[in-house]
Amino acid sequence: MSIECIRDVKLEDTGFSYTMSLIQGKYKMFILYTLAWFEVVRFNEMKKFIGGISYKTLSSTLKELEADGLVHREEYPQIPPKVEYSLTERGRSLIPILDQMCTWGEEHMQK
Repeated sequence: MSIECIRDVKLEDTGFSYTMSLIQGKYKMFILYTLAWFEVVRFNEMKKFIGGISYKTLSSTLKELEADGLVHREEYPQIPPKVEYSLTERGRSLIPILDQMCTWGEEHMQK
């Protein structure tokens, strides 16, 4: 790979910038990994798995991921309301990239 691919363009116009816009944020990658691991997760389960995230932040982050086509939200018409989240095919296609980032971090993190 060569850095020449961005020499004559603005960085914000690259695929790198687009990808980062989808996954940047304090909790987006945690949510994606949680859904990749557990496949289908309810809202309160997600909050427990991630920990330290407020209801408002989790809700808005899930809405962003849904708007970007990475997360599917399934609402069941029942009492009490039941909502489940899962990865879309597009969301699942990001997981190998996140896995590579995780592997790199583990190899280079100071023990």
